[in-house]
Amino acid sequence: MREKIEELLIEVEGFHAENPAAVEDFRIKMLSKKGLISELFNDFRTLSPEDKKVVGQQLNALKTKALEKVNTLKEQMEETINQQKASGKYPDLSLPADFALSGSRHPISIVRNQINSIFEKIGFVISEGPEIEDDSHNFSALNFAEEHPARDMQDTFFVEKNPDIALRTHTSSVQVRVMKNQQPPIRTISPGRVFRNEAISARAHCIFHQVEGLYIDKGVSFADLRHVLDHFAREFFGADARIRLRPSYFPFTEPSAEVDVSCPFCKGKGCNICKGSGWVEIMGCGMVDPNVLENCNIDSKVYSGYAFGMGIERITMLKYLVNDLRLYFENDVRFLRQFSSAH
Repeated sequence: MREKIEELLIEVEGFHAENPAAVEDFRIKMLSKKGLISELFNDFRTLSPEDKKVVGQQLNALKTKALEKVNTLKEQMEETINQQKASGKYPDLSLPADFALSGSRHPISIVRNQINSIFEKIGFVISEGPEIEDDSHNFSALNFAEEHPARDMQDTFFVEKNPDIALRTHTSSVQVRVMKNQQPPIRTISPGRVFRNEAISARAHCIFHQVEGLYIDKGVSFADLRHVLDHFAREFFGADARIRLRPSYFPFTEPSAEVDVSCPFCKGKGCNICKGSGWVEIMGCGMVDPNVLENCNIDSKVYSGYAFGMGIERITMLKYLVNDLRLYFENDVRFLRQFSSAH
């Protein structure tokens, strides 16, 4: 036992630690109820009365040395930490945690991704194109004749000194590029940012986002269009959503229609969102005009197709009950934080 006491005494005197955790491990190893020194005290009971007198003094000295070593190291480390805190080199662990706020996607991005996902699952591919377009892709190929009154439907930002170049007014220009460079069958959606020279208000902006869809193949009918739009409405607004189509006019589709969805808030019963009608307008659509197909070198006698387009801001306003379009562009953190849990 005396040899064991001497070995432990050498270990205690030679022990050094770099952090409080190592000191605590040493204390447990030596001084806990199941520690090495405690085990020696248990063995001490079996010694003869003659040996107890000498060994007892050595054991007490060992225990005292171990306690002093632990306390000394703790004091030294505490003093070092206090000095580091005072100098600013060591964080004050007693302060409350500063939880950094996680970022979030912009609501427009969230809804755009949801729309893209719905159409990608049924075979549509995403196409993108330039935001600065020439007159041919933005207007002429889409059945906007040079003096056509339909050009007045869209107030355009033209590039100064070059009236043939403008900021695109719709992503239909991307569809023109696809039709000119790809033979049917074509099934594509074109999400992107568009520009129109409009006064900014709660309901209008000079910058907004669209998703336009196009499907061209042999034997495509208006019934196919209705089926796809009905599928989109149920996927985005819920299984109970219904749509209705109202006759309308667009230069690049004939026949054309406006699409309404049963109000997702009152379920068609009538509320202030749908102004009591039970319906909310969400997009325009129609069968691709044969002139557009011919302008893009697609034989309109062989192929037919449908197109549709929706404003992402409007869909987002319906989804999140946002009543002011300008909020999407102001980058107000208080507004954007509300979407941190959205996907």
